[in-house]
Amino acid sequence: MVCMPLSSCPAPCSVSLADVTVDCGNGTVSLKWTVSRLSNVDPNLCLLGHCLPTSTSVWPGGEQEVSFYVRLDDCYFRRMVTRSQLIYLNELTYTSVPGSGPSFSHPVMCIYERPDGWAPPLYSPVWSVHSYSGLDFFMGIMKDDFSSPAESTTFPLGALIPLWAGVHQAAHLPLLLLLEECVASTTPELDPSGQVFPIITNGGCFLDSKMGKSRFQPRAQTSEIKLFLQAFKFALGLDVYIHCKLVAWDPQSMDVGKKACHYSKQLQRWELLDDPSQNALCNCCESECRHRKRRSLASGTSCLPL
Repeated sequence: MVCMPLSSCPAPCSVSLADVTVDCGNGTVSLKWTVSRLSNVDPNLCLLGHCLPTSTSVWPGGEQEVSFYVRLDDCYFRRMVTRSQLIYLNELTYTSVPGSGPSFSHPVMCIYERPDGWAPPLYSPVWSVHSYSGLDFFMGIMKDDFSSPAESTTFPLGALIPLWAGVHQAAHLPLLLLLEECVASTTPELDPSGQVFPIITNGGCFLDSKMGKSRFQPRAQTSEIKLFLQAFKFALGLDVYIHCKLVAWDPQSMDVGKKACHYSKQLQRWELLDDPSQNALCNCCESECRHRKRRSLASGTSCLPL
């Protein structure tokens, strides 16, 4: 196998090939970026594709190291196939804080010999899945345009907080990502003794959309969900954590227990994000949503510190 880290930076960008090391493994990529103690950059603002760093470290001399360890079928790696090679392409990007130095883009390439008889995988067009496991879920606080992670997790009262969640589908057929439950709490782990404020309940009812300006955003793809959460008065003076239960679901089988509903103040009714013709699924948001018992394809939990 061959690994080729490339560099493409607008002047005056201080990153060099020596700063970035890439190891292309068997289906995985390990990337490390070393930041000089004299560099005025924050490695936590770095992304590989859409993936956040796996870890960051500070060495005794003041140098910082940001590390990624990801799969080739994750982080928006693009695959090119030639007669003799499999080529995977991505970009390491850094978005700087205004006044702190330049942003840059650092292309990354991994080249493998194409195995004899290898062909792109083909999938049956018939949905015949009963269950899945091992899916990876992600959630983060984003900039207003959802282009990259937020530079701060501190928001004034009434501000709209952009939240993004996604599930990595890998070779699965399309999955619908849903937020089944979300609460705000004063602890990084849900504790009965801590303060808790419900945000999304009843299998996907965005309660705060009725009380404030919070709202789901139109989907770009079924495996992601975006929303604006209006910062509310809760646990003043304390750290606040957003806990969510994420569910990957069959897009054709939404029910009252698996949905994404928000309240339209203009129409004065609850609306289903994905299919307004099924708004009736949201009618229970004012009471209790009872649904038939059916196992989801996969689920996960996430906690975001604010």
